[in-house]
Amino acid sequence: MPESVYKVVEVVGTSSESWEKAAKIAVETASKSLRDLRVAEVVDQDIVINGGKVEAFRTKLKVSFKYED
Repeated sequence: MPESVYKVVEVVGTSSESWEKAAKIAVETASKSLRDLRVAEVVDQDIVINGGKVEAFRTKLKVSFKYED
C-alpha cells in the first residue's frame, strides 16, 4: 500500500426509522462535500425520546477521507 494521509471528521445522522438508516444518511450527506470517503466507524448511538416515545435514532460516525496531493 502506498503511503498516504487521511483526515477524520465526525458526523451525526438522524432517522425516524433506525440507527442503520441514520448512519447511511450521514455517509451519503458527507459524501456530497467530502471526496474519496474510505471508512466510517460508528462511535455512538442514541435515541431522542419525546412524550415517552422514540422520536429519532441518531448515529455518530467518524468518517475518513484521503488527502489529495
